[in-house]
Amino acid sequence: MIDLNDVAITYRGGAVGLHPTSIRFEQGQFTILLGSSGAGKSTLLRSLNFLNRPSAGTIEVEGIGRLGDRRSLQRHRRQTGMIFQGHQLIERLSALQNVLVGRLGYHSALRTLFPLPLDEQCIALECLERVGLAHKALERVDRLSGGQQQRVGIARALAQKPKLMLADEPVASLDPATSQRVLSLLKTIGREDGLATVVSLHQVELAQAFADRVVALAHGRVIFDGRPEQLTPQLLDEIYNHAGPAPAHTTAVPIPTFNLDSVGE
Repeated sequence: MIDLNDVAITYRGGAVGLHPTSIRFEQGQFTILLGSSGAGKSTLLRSLNFLNRPSAGTIEVEGIGRLGDRRSLQRHRRQTGMIFQGHQLIERLSALQNVLVGRLGYHSALRTLFPLPLDEQCIALECLERVGLAHKALERVDRLSGGQQQRVGIARALAQKPKLMLADEPVASLDPATSQRVLSLLKTIGREDGLATVVSLHQVELAQAFADRVVALAHGRVIFDGRPEQLTPQLLDEIYNHAGPAPAHTTAVPIPTFNLDSVGE
C-alpha cells in the first residue's frame, strides 16, 4: 500500500534520525513501531506523510505513485489520518467541530470559511458514534477526559475517510486501562475498514497484545520486523541495547474487548 525505498532522514546539524530504510506497509495490517525514546520510530512514522521530509530515498503510495510534488502529497495527506500524542484539538470548540476539521481537505480554502453542509456534519457524527462519543458531540473538548479527547482525535482522522492511519505515541499520556481501550479501538477500526495502521509505541506489552506486525528500531535502524510472538528476551535485549533496559513487562497479554458506549474514559 505504501513503500519506502532507501528512505533516510538527516536533521539540521547532521544528526541522523533514520538510516536508509526500505519497508512496505500493507492494507489491513496493524503495525506497531517499537523502540526506546530516540530510536527513530516517530521519525519513520512521520516520514509516511512527509511531516518529516526524507533527505534521501523515495516513498510510493498505491494509486498515487511517488510522493514529492505538491499534488501527490496533497492527495496522500487527504487519505492519511494522523493521531497525535497530545491530541492536537481546538479546545474551545465542540467535539463535533473538531471532527469536522477532518473534512476540510475535501473543500477549497474559500469554502472552509463557511459552515460545512449537513452531509459533512452527518459524516462527523457517524465518526463520533464509531468511537462511542456521539452523546458528547456538542460538548467542548476541554471538558472531556484525556481518553475521550484521544477518541475525538481518532474520529477526526476517521472523518478523512483514510486508507492509511498513523498514530504517534497515541497512549503516552493515558493510564494503562485507557491505553488498551484506545488501541483496541484503533485495531478494530483498521480491521473493519481495511486500513494500513501504523502506531509508534515504547511499551512492549502493548505491542505484544495488539500488533499484527512489529517493526523495532534502535539508533535509527530497523533491527526487527516480524510477528509479536517472535519478540524473545534476546531480541528485546537487542532492541533496547545501549538505550537503557527493556521494559519489565514482556509477557503477552490477551487483547481486551470493550463496549465503547459504556466507557467513561
